[in-house]
Amino acid sequence: MDPGKHNLAGSQSLMSFVARYKQYEDSRDDIEELLKDLIKHIDITESQFFQENGRLLKALYDTRRDLECSQTTTKELNNRLDEMESHLGYTPARNPYVMVLVDGDNVIFKEQLINQGAEGGKKAVQELCQSVLERFAPDKEAETEIFVKVVASVPGLIKALKRDGCVKSETLLSAFMTGFNQAKATCDFVDIGYSKEGVMAQIFECARFHLRNFDCKQVILGLSHDAACTPTLRKLAQDDDVKPRITVLEGCPKAVEIEDTGISVITFEKIFRSTKLGGHSCKESSSLDGYSYAAKAKAGASPPPKITLPIPLKEKGPPKKDVPKATSPQKELQGLPAPEEKATPKWTLAPRGLDPPIHPEPAALERVRIRHTETKLCNNHYLRGPCETPRCPFEHGYKPTKSEKEVILYFCRLKPCVRGQLCEEEDCPYGHNCPAVVKGTCISRVCRFRQGDHPPGTKFSGPMRK
Repeated sequence: MDPGKHNLAGSQSLMSFVARYKQYEDSRDDIEELLKDLIKHIDITESQFFQENGRLLKALYDTRRDLECSQTTTKELNNRLDEMESHLGYTPARNPYVMVLVDGDNVIFKEQLINQGAEGGKKAVQELCQSVLERFAPDKEAETEIFVKVVASVPGLIKALKRDGCVKSETLLSAFMTGFNQAKATCDFVDIGYSKEGVMAQIFECARFHLRNFDCKQVILGLSHDAACTPTLRKLAQDDDVKPRITVLEGCPKAVEIEDTGISVITFEKIFRSTKLGGHSCKESSSLDGYSYAAKAKAGASPPPKITLPIPLKEKGPPKKDVPKATSPQKELQGLPAPEEKATPKWTLAPRGLDPPIHPEPAALERVRIRHTETKLCNNHYLRGPCETPRCPFEHGYKPTKSEKEVILYFCRLKPCVRGQLCEEEDCPYGHNCPAVVKGTCISRVCRFRQGDHPPGTKFSGPMRK
């Protein structure tokens, strides 16, 4: 019952009793009857008020009980939230940062910065941090810190820069590194020695660690044109929460395999080179895709070093009659050269020279080719092993035959060496000139090698990779 309506009805009843009293005040009998009706009305009204009071008290009790339950539930939820945040490493006091991890052998600072020595290193840190902040500062209210880690095989990098004419002396890169490390406590240039595999291993281990940290808002990976890192990138990109926090930093044009992962790509043209070492001379004009082999020859280039491969190559001889010819792998192997006849090109490169030709057996070629991604043989393990890459996705337990090892080397040669003709590793399994040239035509659908890595006058059956 609405208390307002009840009070209004009670007031009207009382006024009616007053009117009756005035009407019956001369008659005693009528007054007694009036008093009886009044007492009866008061009893009814009092009973109604007691009922309403009981209802309100019960509602108050239920409300207090619900409030206590809500407070208990809220406390339990807050405790569970604190436990979950503690387990996941989340801290309410946010300290947002961006992690930049750079493969210093492939994504190389501009020679203008390196030639400034220590001052160039400090300037590189300043410009890199400023560029990252402008692009990736996630929270305008909280200060975002920039962490930079450059990992490189410094001895080999110094030789490559000097041979390419990009540095005036070997001490400039060391001075550049010193200035880089002194510029900011959160920025490091690390020399890993003679270990190409160790560079990528460090970069991806650091990336995995920082991607698990809530405060890390973005991980920038400087490894744009190295297709060997694609499997690991693809695994990271499978997580929809992690993928938006990964960005590839492009120095040289990115590999098609990296582009296919869908990870976003950025370029800092004022800080990093846009061409590979060996593919562009800093002092000489180019005649073939940025590299003048004729100029090198005129300058008195030394003869190519003798290459000792880890696998003895099969001697070329007349085809056996009982062995059927293999079908052309242009369709099966996406533009790979046929394993049968292949004439040795009559041209020379300097300073490394031509790679010795490989003629794998068709049966072994097919056995290795049909292996799926999870059973694909690890090139580094079987050619230069054992593999030191953490969580390598490729096969290591298989025991390939001698012919299958030749096929592994054959496939590996189809990938250009990042050092090109400046590579000094005698057992380098990667290609230093295009092996897909058959009778004056490059039969690759999309050739990974530069134009200057083909014999003069080569015709191309497909587009060249930019």
